[in-house]
Amino acid sequence: MNFTHYQNLMEQTLRELQQPHNDVFKAGKPLTAEQFSPLVLAYVGDAFFTLYVRTRLLGAERQKVRVLHTYDAEIVSATMQAFAVHRLEDELSETELAVLKRGRNAKSTVPKSASVSDYRYSTGFEAVLGSLWLGGCQERLLELAGKAFDIIVREIQDRKKRGD
Repeated sequence: MNFTHYQNLMEQTLRELQQPHNDVFKAGKPLTAEQFSPLVLAYVGDAFFTLYVRTRLLGAERQKVRVLHTYDAEIVSATMQAFAVHRLEDELSETELAVLKRGRNAKSTVPKSASVSDYRYSTGFEAVLGSLWLGGCQERLLELAGKAFDIIVREIQDRKKRGD
């Protein structure tokens, strides 16, 4: 995409945001994963999981932001999300597995902080969470996020015991 095309998309998006029919919260009907690219689903899922993790961390620490940030960054890292989703794969429905694969196979830039495999799987996991959020599947969303959180926290504890 060239810069002019990007600018046009930005202007079009801003105009659309001003239209009342574009408020997905007021629309009252669930959205489906098929309506969005896998990277958009991952974008939403990333935001949800970050907020979920930060909120769960408040159960253990309420004063020191540095402690919260340190654990938040580790828990939401691509490496830890990939670790969790590998352990959860057998518990995913066919629909969730399809979204996971779409997210995993989406073309994106991989940051230096993660392996290609970990980044792809974490993107797939985030896409699943994003599809559940947009689809209004709150119970399942909280179930998967909670299981992933618990898996990751146990792994962090195990790594600290091993001295990793």
